[in-house]
Amino acid sequence: MDIETVHYLNMLFGAGIIGLVVLSILALLCLIFGLGENKYLALIKKYFIEIGFFISVSALLVSVFYSEIVGYLPCKHCWIQRIFMFPQAFLFGVAWLRKDRNVLWYSLPLLLVGLADAIYLTYIYYFQPNSAPCDVSGVSCVQRLVSEFGGFVTIPSLALSGFFILLTLLAVAHFYKKEV
Repeated sequence: MDIETVHYLNMLFGAGIIGLVVLSILALLCLIFGLGENKYLALIKKYFIEIGFFISVSALLVSVFYSEIVGYLPCKHCWIQRIFMFPQAFLFGVAWLRKDRNVLWYSLPLLLVGLADAIYLTYIYYFQPNSAPCDVSGVSCVQRLVSEFGGFVTIPSLALSGFFILLTLLAVAHFYKKEV
């Protein structure tokens, strides 16, 4: 795949993730400061399983796209984050089929561990690149393979955003008390 096509796909993925992060922050603000009925939160609560499924499948596909089509080898932390993100597609998919709103209890522990590793990798990537715990395979945790929108959209920030968005969905599904 040529560099220009990858650049435009990076821009598309970046714009999508920025939009989803903004919507997630808006949902959290509504959840924290909102009083009474909120149609935005009610919509998220009603469809959180379906939204979670599409977000997690998108994260899976983007990750596989970068490694298998573009040829970016994943670092140790990318593998760890995949371990905790990839099952989300199956958890939300089965929950959608079974109409099981308790998926948040199965999904939450995986998301929290994945988020912790994503925070750690993002910190290393942006603030401590010389202390990166890279292995002997030669794959660097801090190699700048993707850098769009002034460096905000990178592979670590995409992963961190994916975990954040899914955790926001679970927070709304659990804490927003208006029945749907």
